[in-house]
Amino acid sequence: MSTQRIAFKVHGTVQGVGFRDFTQKRAIEYGLKGWAKNTDCGRVEGEAQGPEESIEKFLKDINNGPRLAHVVKLENKTLESREEEEGQFGLRKTSESVFESL
Repeated sequence: MSTQRIAFKVHGTVQGVGFRDFTQKRAIEYGLKGWAKNTDCGRVEGEAQGPEESIEKFLKDINNGPRLAHVVKLENKTLESREEEEGQFGLRKTSESVFESL
């Protein structure tokens, strides 16, 4: 089973609709590590790491989002895995985007 790490950025109506909590719940359900946060520009972004098939399911879920969300675009790219990643998938405070266009 291959471990994969991704960066993701979700565009659309994704703030104020429980999107980060939805993302965290799905990530924990799939056994993924990483984080998600709102950005100042109205998106949700983060990183996730875990088994490749779990990452695929996770991306499919966040592309649909929770009931009140409207995802217009989901960007993602593969990153180098981090061996030191510990703990559950977490949420971070709203801040500027840390990713250039993925």
